[in-house]
Amino acid sequence: MAGQQFQYDDSGNTFFYFLTSFVGLIVIPATYYLWPRDQHAEQIRLKNIRNVYGRCLWYRLRLLQPQQNIIPTIKKIVLLAGWALFLFLAYKVSKTDREYQEYNPYEVLHLDTGASLSEIKKQYRALSLKYHPDKGGDEVMFMRIAKAYAALTDEESRKNWEEYGNPDGPQATSFGIALPAWIVDQKNSILVLFVYGLAFMVILPVVVGSWWYRSIRYSGDQILIRTTQIYTYFVYKTRNMDMKRLIMVLAGASEFDPQYNKDATSRPADNIWIPQLIREIGGINLKKNEPPLTCPYSLKARVLLLTHLARIKVPEVLEEDQQFILKKSPALLQEMINVICQLIIMARSREEREFRAPSLGSLENCMKLSQMTVQGLQQFKSPLLQLPHIEEDNLRRVSNHKKYKIKSIQDLVSLKGSDRRNLLHFLEDKKYEEVMAVLGSFPYVTMDIKPQVLDDEDSNNITVGSLVTVLVTLTRQTMAEVFEKEQSICAAEEQPTEEGQGDVNKVKSKGWQQKNKGTKKTSKSKKKKPLKKKPVPPSLQPAKQQKQKQANGEVVVKEEEEEVSDKGSDSEEEETNRDSQSEKDDGSDRDSDREQDEKQNKDDEAEWQELQQSIQRKERALLETKSKITHPVYSLFFPEEKQEWWWLYIADRKEQMLICMPYHVCTLKDKEEVELKFPAPGKPGNYQYTVYLRSDSYMGLDQIKPLKLEVHEAKPVPENHPQWDTAIEGDEDQEDSEGFEDSFEEEEEEEEDDG
Repeated sequence: MAGQQFQYDDSGNTFFYFLTSFVGLIVIPATYYLWPRDQHAEQIRLKNIRNVYGRCLWYRLRLLQPQQNIIPTIKKIVLLAGWALFLFLAYKVSKTDREYQEYNPYEVLHLDTGASLSEIKKQYRALSLKYHPDKGGDEVMFMRIAKAYAALTDEESRKNWEEYGNPDGPQATSFGIALPAWIVDQKNSILVLFVYGLAFMVILPVVVGSWWYRSIRYSGDQILIRTTQIYTYFVYKTRNMDMKRLIMVLAGASEFDPQYNKDATSRPADNIWIPQLIREIGGINLKKNEPPLTCPYSLKARVLLLTHLARIKVPEVLEEDQQFILKKSPALLQEMINVICQLIIMARSREEREFRAPSLGSLENCMKLSQMTVQGLQQFKSPLLQLPHIEEDNLRRVSNHKKYKIKSIQDLVSLKGSDRRNLLHFLEDKKYEEVMAVLGSFPYVTMDIKPQVLDDEDSNNITVGSLVTVLVTLTRQTMAEVFEKEQSICAAEEQPTEEGQGDVNKVKSKGWQQKNKGTKKTSKSKKKKPLKKKPVPPSLQPAKQQKQKQANGEVVVKEEEEEVSDKGSDSEEEETNRDSQSEKDDGSDRDSDREQDEKQNKDDEAEWQELQQSIQRKERALLETKSKITHPVYSLFFPEEKQEWWWLYIADRKEQMLICMPYHVCTLKDKEEVELKFPAPGKPGNYQYTVYLRSDSYMGLDQIKPLKLEVHEAKPVPENHPQWDTAIEGDEDQEDSEGFEDSFEEEEEEEEDDG
């Protein structure tokens, strides 16, 4: 019976197969993920956007970074070395000889397969004379020749070769281990055990432990769990947070604490510069003790945030710390928004009145603070200060102008080119062109909403307790694209009016007067009644009229007869018209029924298509991952390149209640579809909601759209349904068929009796 044999690779050939596979599994994914980006492409991108973003702080910091960074070079060297090793091992594997080959006695004797017995004997004699040990030949080769000859001439050996592949019969199964034999050699046992112990008992536990310790401290958005706990406590404690309180809570994040974050720094110079900045800002209460909001790290972060919003220049020692705090702020504000939403959901799910939900104002203040942080502006400052070369002194000339009252970005863009240039006359031509380039790059987002109830027979009918789905279609354009179209349309309309303005006014006035005259005439004609003429006696009539009457007497009689006949024909025509009218009414009823059926079919098809589109949207959202790189934000004082993101939510402004949780739109490049879902109100009636689209980067570009919902009573649950009566109908059909068979048999019996 065949046994099993395990043997290590003495020659080292199979070890190359294992090593090649191992290196390939590391090198190929590492190249895909770690190969550095082309620095030349990044420089080209920065050069293309320099005209618009050249004055932004993040753009200038990007240019100040060293062009030759050593880290990408090291990555390339390591990856190229890995590929060189992989190619060398692959070449080595391709050149190794196969040690395990099928035994073929014909190849050993150098004969063609199927050679005759005489040829085998002849070849055996020739090879044995050549390789016989007594004649100085190779003993091993001679044994192989003898074995091959026996396999082809001896019946038992030939049978074993044909069945088992070996003349000696079944052999032990051999398993090769792709490791060199020196690993299990007794001489190297201590070294091997040391390496194994170092790898699996020291290095692996340290790596896994450090990774686990770091991962449990952070949430999925790479925010410290301690920060989330701090935000949850203070948001619940302060239901209505104004902007001052919100900045104070934001600065209490553990990301700014050197104890929990190694990137945060605390310098001895902070004790000198921070009190000076506090005096310059003013309005900071230092007596209140509310840790961690009053800790030194939190106070430092709050002061640097306030100086950024007030656009106060900080000392060079604190610039790096201020940039670090500003980079962390958008993600921390998003975490605070998530905390507020979770507390609102918890308050709605609990029936306890003591659990107070945060107000809608606290949520919206978080969104406003994100805009303020990116743009470096205080809460009630003009959005026009986001533009270059427009400062507080120049802003007064723009906003307090006698002719133009400019309060927002949209007001400035909607002006004509000449009026805008007159308004910004204090700017030089080069600066004015830069302002126009930046103004044209600002986003202009249109919002289309469509409420519906998916997975329902009537998707447009919203009932009590149903799940309402509001499909919001967002379309992004730039300010330049939108208002160029409007100005071209206005110019096309103004061109013909300028050529003949007076004639058009005349024609319009004449037409307006003619219409009024016509209406007056019709009104007068309606008021006038026909006057009845009194009969005049014949004696008083003139002689000419009497003669004329006598002459026309016969004609008058004839006319009266014709009138009587006309009346009879008119009555017949009226009867026929009535019949035809009834037929037309029947035909119109049929046509209206057909039109209603066709309309119903079209509505059903439209609902089916909408349902399929919603399913396809869900599948696409699950399968495809869109890039969060949308459009760079123009921010004069933000130290990092920020992408345009938006918040989309539904609120009841009258009740100050959040209806649908905010959806963070991070993939809006040109067009995006978002589904907002919320349960319908518990009582029927008309409800007025508002859909909000708020930017997380720009001030004054938010969009608001009303949402009207007409909620009906829920449909009663049907007690009977045609689909439920299938079994009963089947039984009735069976009973009818049995009754028919009985009656048929009775008729046959009666016929036989008659016969």
